[in-house]
Amino acid sequence: MHLKKYLLKGLHRLQKGPGYTYKELLVWYCDNTNTHGPKRIICEGPKKKAMWFVLTLLFTSLVCWQWGLFIKTYLNWEVSVSLSIGFKTMDFPAVTICNASPFQYSKVQHLLKDLDALMEAVLGRILGPELSQVNATTALNLSIWHHTPLVFINEQNPHHPVVLDLFEDNFNGSASSSPAPGRPCSAHRCKVAMRLCSHNGTTCTFRNFSSATQAVTEWYTLQATNIFAQVPNQELVAMGYPAERLILACLFGAEPCNYRNFTPIFHPDYGNCYIFNWGMTEKALPSANPGTEFGLKLILDMGQEDYVPFLTSTAGARLMLHEQRSYPFIKEEGIYAMAGMETSIGVLVDKLQRKGEPYSQCTKNGSDVPIQNLYSSYNTTYSIQACIRSCFQEHMIRECGCGHYLYPLPDKKKYCNNQEFPDWAHCYSALRISMAQRETCIYACKESCKLLGTSPPLPPRLLPPVSPKDCDWIFHVLSQERDQSSNITLSRKGIVKLNIYFQEFNYRTIEESAANNIVWLLSNLGGQFGFWMGGSVLCLIEFGEIIIDFVWITIIKLVALAQSARYDGPPPTVAELVEAHTNFGFQPDSAMPGPDAGAYRREQNPPIPGTPPPNYDSLRLQPLDVIESDSEGDAI
Repeated sequence: MHLKKYLLKGLHRLQKGPGYTYKELLVWYCDNTNTHGPKRIICEGPKKKAMWFVLTLLFTSLVCWQWGLFIKTYLNWEVSVSLSIGFKTMDFPAVTICNASPFQYSKVQHLLKDLDALMEAVLGRILGPELSQVNATTALNLSIWHHTPLVFINEQNPHHPVVLDLFEDNFNGSASSSPAPGRPCSAHRCKVAMRLCSHNGTTCTFRNFSSATQAVTEWYTLQATNIFAQVPNQELVAMGYPAERLILACLFGAEPCNYRNFTPIFHPDYGNCYIFNWGMTEKALPSANPGTEFGLKLILDMGQEDYVPFLTSTAGARLMLHEQRSYPFIKEEGIYAMAGMETSIGVLVDKLQRKGEPYSQCTKNGSDVPIQNLYSSYNTTYSIQACIRSCFQEHMIRECGCGHYLYPLPDKKKYCNNQEFPDWAHCYSALRISMAQRETCIYACKESCKLLGTSPPLPPRLLPPVSPKDCDWIFHVLSQERDQSSNITLSRKGIVKLNIYFQEFNYRTIEESAANNIVWLLSNLGGQFGFWMGGSVLCLIEFGEIIIDFVWITIIKLVALAQSARYDGPPPTVAELVEAHTNFGFQPDSAMPGPDAGAYRREQNPPIPGTPPPNYDSLRLQPLDVIESDSEGDAI
């Protein structure tokens, strides 16, 4: 009760001065506001009053329209891009190098023996079908073949395509037509496709290729993935190229270096990779000066004679320049340095800085991305490549029940293989081409707010030609240092020479800034309001005050309407209600004329008019001694 009393008292104390009706309040506002139009509406005659009313309404509409445009533009969170060029000593970037072949064939030959024999039979079937008969395939291990075979598709009749397994002499899928024995389909008349089946072969799809080369390469890679996924990671590392055989010579500026200055990391696509100046355990190395003599110089031996024959079609090194403490996604962002050539990479640094929310969806460290980063075990910084690949692996595990060999694996999950997950190839192929999966991952992942980019390498040039008098001494020395042999044990075709250096210490910074900030918004809002209405911020405060007063009057009227049932006669006015709450001795004058005054007088006697409360101080009695003293004083 006390709370209600104080709220009502405070409510009516706020409603003072402007009046107690809407008309009084509006007249008071127009007469006292600092804007020019409302004053003229009150002061001018009828014609000018109408003219000023129309002008005020028109200009108010223009101001509201302009304000809406400016606020909409501000809420679009547009950015402006500024390009600045700086000059300073910079840290040398991290350099990741890998061999194009992930494994040494001499160490994985026992794992790929059946697959290689099957691959040779497939090539013989494609190149010379008449030479490949059933008796020639009896020694093959066709258990691998039955999971994802290659087929010929004859589309001479588009309505009835004919499908032929490479190791069968009859067609499957078209019983109406069958070629004569001894006339199998050849690659130049038919397309080569990969058949992917699930649910024990009841649901099959065909993945077509424009070339048989692409078909057999994809098929071999898929089967090799199935094999390597079942091998422990420690054994895979032992099958790759060791650092001491890959890195023959190293020089950074004037300081010598060797394979011990590189951090090893296993990459499923390229096997053992090695990172120079990664900055994980040691401070990043600065570059003293730009130029070739102050950069990193490497001589690498690719060991091309020990490549996996059907798994790798490129001889050379795969390398990538990136920031310290970042994971090298070398398959997506790396470049090739071809064997037998010298490649120079002059680095020009580009720094990109994006603004975060609400201007863009970039993230600073990936903590606000709803995808588990599977590359966090490497203790590297966030990147959108890590997020997209982690997202794909998450979809792979959810849809196929297993993870793909090329991506890190969450805890308590297994990699896909034909023995435990016979339908994984069909599921992986469908997920790989799924547009919904791509859009989901792209929508969930965010780009990093800070990026560091480098320029593309210079065109490679050939190493000096074979000349016993000129350059053979280089290979003698390298062979002696690596193999302690007096003979040349290195092949010129497998040597890669790299020069990585800063072209100059100038760096470009591409930075985003807010195109429309709050100062721009307030300036435009105030300019439009002042130009069309001649107002300022104080005018807006006055308008807000009048809105509050309108609300108070509305509340008082609603209270009077709710309490009208308590009165026998006409309900009290707003002024009477306010006076009644502020002066508790006030009684309403019910005899005042009103709309129902006549009926009210006929029903009962008129009440006593309302009178103000008595002044009790005027009735206070004075003591007798005071009166006597006064009279005595008068007598004196």
